[in-house]
Amino acid sequence: MADTILLPLQEGIPRKRTLKRAVELTIFFLLLSLLSYRLVSLNINNSMAWQLAFLFESFFTFYWVLTMNVKWNPFHYRTYPQRLLNRGVELPPVDLFVTTADSILEPPIITVNTVLSLLALDYPPHKLACYVSDDGASPITFYSLMEASKFAKLWVPFCKKYDVQVRAPFMYFFGDGEEEPKAATDVLLSPEFGQEWREIKNGYGQLCQRIGEAIQKGVPCELIGEFAAFSGIERGNHPSIVKVIWENKENISEGIPHLIYLSREKRPKHPHHFKAGAMNVLTRVSGVMTNSPFMLNVDCDMFANNPQLVLHSMCLLLGFDKESASGFVQYPQMFYGGLKDDPFGNQYIVAAEYIIRGFLGLQGPLYCGTGCFHRRKVIYGLPADEADNKGNNHSIVNESLQTKFGDSKEFAKSAAQILYGTNNSINRPLNLSSCIDAAIHVAGSAYEYKTDWGTKAGLVYGSTTEDLLTGIRIHARGWRSVYSDLDSPAFLGCAPTGGPVIMIQMTRWVTGFLEILFSSRSPLLATITAKLRFRQCLAYFYLLLWGPRSLPEFFYALLPAYSIFTNTHFLPTVSEPAIFIPSALFIIYKLYTLSEYIQCRLSIRTWWNNVRMSWITTTTACLFGCLSFFPKLVGLSENIFEVTPKDNQVTSIQGSDADADHGRFTFNDSPIFMPPTILLFVNLTALFMAIVDGSWLGIGEIICCAWMVLTFLPFLKGLFRTGIYGIPWSTTWKSAALALLFLHFSRHWASKG
Repeated sequence: MADTILLPLQEGIPRKRTLKRAVELTIFFLLLSLLSYRLVSLNINNSMAWQLAFLFESFFTFYWVLTMNVKWNPFHYRTYPQRLLNRGVELPPVDLFVTTADSILEPPIITVNTVLSLLALDYPPHKLACYVSDDGASPITFYSLMEASKFAKLWVPFCKKYDVQVRAPFMYFFGDGEEEPKAATDVLLSPEFGQEWREIKNGYGQLCQRIGEAIQKGVPCELIGEFAAFSGIERGNHPSIVKVIWENKENISEGIPHLIYLSREKRPKHPHHFKAGAMNVLTRVSGVMTNSPFMLNVDCDMFANNPQLVLHSMCLLLGFDKESASGFVQYPQMFYGGLKDDPFGNQYIVAAEYIIRGFLGLQGPLYCGTGCFHRRKVIYGLPADEADNKGNNHSIVNESLQTKFGDSKEFAKSAAQILYGTNNSINRPLNLSSCIDAAIHVAGSAYEYKTDWGTKAGLVYGSTTEDLLTGIRIHARGWRSVYSDLDSPAFLGCAPTGGPVIMIQMTRWVTGFLEILFSSRSPLLATITAKLRFRQCLAYFYLLLWGPRSLPEFFYALLPAYSIFTNTHFLPTVSEPAIFIPSALFIIYKLYTLSEYIQCRLSIRTWWNNVRMSWITTTTACLFGCLSFFPKLVGLSENIFEVTPKDNQVTSIQGSDADADHGRFTFNDSPIFMPPTILLFVNLTALFMAIVDGSWLGIGEIICCAWMVLTFLPFLKGLFRTGIYGIPWSTTWKSAALALLFLHFSRHWASKG
């Protein structure tokens, strides 16, 4: 037993990638060679296309350096939850946060499944408390959770009795397309199990039916009693609502975790700071109610897929000699019901494997906003060195906790326990209902005025990507973070499908990245003035420049056609030996990216779909994210947080078989689809002119034009389709007109030259 106690809870394993590094250095050498050739050849070829190509390729070379920096030292951790259990120590309590904002765009049944999966985790129930933040103040969401708590009394014991591995009911009953009983082992497939399985399945069906009927009626019931707080309120103008839906009053280890509903106060004159504001209210409300030292936050559509995920997380949060080694534990965002070959390029499997693991080899992964376990003291703003020293000289002691965290005495007392106590010294109230008044107070819309919330404490305000900004602040305080990728994914979510929905999400990300890049909380300043490491800073710049990268890429995509229009060259001609430089660069880079997909056991078609979607998102969402940011930079517009619509879950699982149109790109009349349509028209026109002219001296430019047409093939098909699968006529004629203007001015400038 003594040997077991000494065994580590986690094991860090670096990954060898000698061959990959050699290929990356080869690509870097070819980029430098191409730039050198352009400089040497300026006396021979001094065209505008040649000069612009040098400018754009200089940026691409710099960005490749950032890419190499991220991927250079991949790392991963292996965790041993059984060793944690064998130690016989008391497990720390954990608060679970679920955020939802709109009961229409985010159907309540999605939130219910996420909550049920969390309530059924393999962790002592009396150590868990689940908080649901409803920014829509919807009585239907509250009703759905009330009904879910009743079903949980059947569902949670059933899962633990039969060791059910998938604990979101919709996925358990319908996830594989077969409605047959499933348990952990064949031994459990007994008549008793079969009978219970059918009862639970019928109970879940009735739950879905009741929620569906409530949605159809618009109001679940008469707004009296428990629902009186929802009577006569407006979505953006209402007081705080805090309801204890279920309380494990006796702290029974075989019971069901606490379940608390929260809708923070909103007033038109008070900023609410979107999801960051909701998370900060959750932090305060949970602080005065359960005050667990660790917190998990998930989006309403990210259900717990691995029932042991809390134990795995505790191995990383408790398994290091110093707390600063694991300020937070981030899990990858993975998705269920993904379409075959990832036609929309939004499953991010390769990015998780190579980019996030690369971050782990530096100061740690970024905070992704969901699927993350936080130390409460880190969110409260405690520097890493003070957490490690565990002494009495804390900088926060020198100032009033009520000045820092607000005027709630109850919260100040709970914060002191977190900052200066230990995980086992935290007092949890015996009766949650007695804490409601304090919870309502800290959830007030004016509570944060003249406090550190949103700046030095809590999630950071000032960006639509509040998660990334908060992660930068945590790393700047000296903390490291950890990434965990379990064999059975910890969380599974609903990936957006279709063109417009994907563009909403991407545009929001790009705008948020630029808000960080051009703010006083830029990673560069955090490196100079705080404890953000230099290579971690470069890794953050790899992400933050994702949007600005679209500008050189868009104009670079016009250069082949411009060269054909003006009878010039932006690439070496076939008669020059230097043609092998861009040719080798193109081939080696494509094979390099293809190898990453093959090593992740993905198909060549998946690779091509992601290559194609990378260009599409670059010339749509990334480009428009940049353009929409600059009016905000000068104060001409404000941030608007658009909630990404979530599909019905059963439809999402079965859609690829039931709907033949799944995977086809969809359009609307937004101008966001004009840039790729312009590129398509420009490159088609250039190809036609090259073929008519019959000159093949510019074979490089012709191949580039053909590649761009293949890349934007969904837009070419969209020209001949109707409905949501066709490009609207207004977008088509405007794009064609702008393409003709580009042709006209290209030839005009060439004649002037």
